[in-house]
Amino acid sequence: MSWQTGLAVYFVMWWITLFMVLPWGVKRVDPADLKPGEDPGSPARPRLLIKFAATSVLAGVFFGIFYWLHGSGLVVFRQPG
Repeated sequence: MSWQTGLAVYFVMWWITLFMVLPWGVKRVDPADLKPGEDPGSPARPRLLIKFAATSVLAGVFFGIFYWLHGSGLVVFRQPG
């Protein structure tokens, strides 16, 4: 696998993992604290930097597992021949 392919696979895994991590620890804004124009379904504290860090670590773990499976030959993505 070339480094470009590996980077592309990591990028896709990172985005999928981000959508898995985003709902973690979300608490809605108290309706009494809403300002005009704010959505009542928005999170009180999104904590995006922590979620981006967790996403990067988890995507790295997922990519490591993928890389091992791909390199060991347990999972083959191309037909021999």
